Amino acid sequence: MTKYKGNKEYLELVSDILQNKEFNKLKYNKHHGDNRYEHCLRVSYYSYKIAKKLKLNIKEVSRAGLLHDFFLDNYKDESFKYKIKMLFEHPKYAYLNSIKYFDLNELEKNIILSHMFPFGKVLPKYKESVLIDMVDNIMCIYERIYSFSKQVISLFKKIIYTE
Repeated sequence: MTKYKGNKEYLELVSDILQNKEFNKLKYNKHHGDNRYEHCLRVSYYSYKIAKKLKLNIKEVSRAGLLHDFFLDNYKDESFKYKIKMLFEHPKYAYLNSIKYFDLNELEKNIILSHMFPFGKVLPKYKESVLIDMVDNIMCIYERIYSFSKQVISLFKKIIYTE
């Protein structure tokens, strides 16, 4: 995703996170047919754009949007039970990882911990928390549809060109 690169204000808000070596390891974690780094970047950047229009806290939205899935598990356990467990628990892992590397205020903490509402255990306390939750859900759907459509196109190409 390159849209954010020309946005100086956004980059100033998140540059320390984007330069963090541990955060950059997300590039190697599969997520919704892409990687977790790109997913977090999409959630962060689109949430920043919406927050700016709504006059919400753009700094916290941008930063917590990047950190909302900052955990380095690559879902090596493919079992249904494990995936369900991670659906409920990954906000806690992202939070614990985030506070290890960055100073977070209460708003950022709530955004990260509540971003899976209503599946997660923490309620969103702020408009910004609800925004990240909604954008994350939309990006998840978008990424899964995009990934699925690429797979379908690939399958059609194999069928068409293997006669």
